[in-house]
Amino acid sequence: MTRRVVTIGDGAMATVCSQIVAGKGTPERPIEVRVWGRDAGRLEQMNRTRQNARYLPGLTIAPNIHFTADGSELFATQHGAAALIICAVPVQFMRAALEGLKAFVPPEAPVVSVAKGIEIATLQRPSQIILEVLGARPVAALSGPNIAGELARKLPATMVVASERTPRKNGKAQSGPAGGEDFSRWVQELFTTPHLRVYRNDDLLGVEFAGAMKNVIAIAAGILDGLHAGNNAKAALLTRGLVEISRLGEALGAQPETFAGLAGMGDLVTTCVSPEGRNRTFGERVGRGERVDKILAEIAGVVEGMPTCESVVRLAREKGIAMPISEGLHAVLFEGRNPRDEIAVLMARELKSE
Repeated sequence: MTRRVVTIGDGAMATVCSQIVAGKGTPERPIEVRVWGRDAGRLEQMNRTRQNARYLPGLTIAPNIHFTADGSELFATQHGAAALIICAVPVQFMRAALEGLKAFVPPEAPVVSVAKGIEIATLQRPSQIILEVLGARPVAALSGPNIAGELARKLPATMVVASERTPRKNGKAQSGPAGGEDFSRWVQELFTTPHLRVYRNDDLLGVEFAGAMKNVIAIAAGILDGLHAGNNAKAALLTRGLVEISRLGEALGAQPETFAGLAGMGDLVTTCVSPEGRNRTFGERVGRGERVDKILAEIAGVVEGMPTCESVVRLAREKGIAMPISEGLHAVLFEGRNPRDEIAVLMARELKSE
C-alpha cells in the first residue's frame, strides 16, 4: 500500500524534507510525496526538470515527488490518504496558506512543522498557527542545526523532533501511533537516514522558540562579519545571544536544557557561521552598509529573522525581559540606526556579573 506525504511549501527545506521522506519507502510500502506551492508555472517546470533551481540547484528531485498548486489534487483521495503533512511555509505566510488549503486537509492528518519564526500579528509559533487554522491534531516541530543545501548533499547532520506529550482532541487525550511520544518517535524514524540522525524532545515551545530566535542572532552575526568585527566579537555575540534566547524562552515556559541542545546552541552556531545561511548573509550585507529594502528585494527566499526580531522585541517588552542584542538589532533594521553605534551602546552598558 502506498503511503502518502504532503508538503506545504516549495522552498529549500520543503524540497529537501520531501526528498528525505521520498527515499524512505520500500517496494512493499512505497511513499508518494506531493508538494504544494503558489506558482503553478514554476512547479510544472520542477516536475519536468526534476530540479528546484531557485533554492537547491544541483539536487535531482526523486521521481516519486510531484509538485502542484492545486489543493484538491494535493489531498485527492484517489492518491491515498495523507499519512503526514510537512508544513514548510515561512511563518509570516503560513496562516494564509493553510486557510486556503484547509478545506482539503483531512481532519486528523498529523502535521510536522519545519518553519522557524514567530507571527508578527499574533506572536504565535508555527504549531499554534497550525492548530488554530486546521483544528486539533498531532503536531510536531522538526528543528536543529541544518542547512538545507548540506542536507541535500547528504553531509552528516542532526535534527530534533518535538511534540506535546499528549495531543488532545475534543478535550480527550489521543492514544495510538499518532499521539504524544509515539508521534515523535514515528517522525524520528521517518526522517532518520544514514546521513541524518534525529533526536526526540518533549519541549515543543522551547524547540520552536529557539528555532525562531536563532535567526535574529544570525542577522546580528552577519552584521559583525560585514563590519569585520572579528571572532572575539562573534563569540561574545553567540554566547550572550544564547543568554537572551534562554532568558525569554524560559519566561514563556520553555525548559532551560532545550537551549543547550541541538535546537538551541546547535542551530544557533550553524546559522551564525554558515555562508549558506540566508539570515547571516542578509546581516552581512547590512553590515557592509547596503540598504535593508534593497537586500530584501534581491535575496532569494524569506529572511525570517527580520520579522521575528520585531515579534521577539514585542514579547520581551511585554514580559519585562532585558534583550539588549535584540533591541539593538531592532534599532538597526527598523529605525535606521548605524550598526557601529549600536555596538558602541552594547559595549558601554553597565558592568555586571555574567
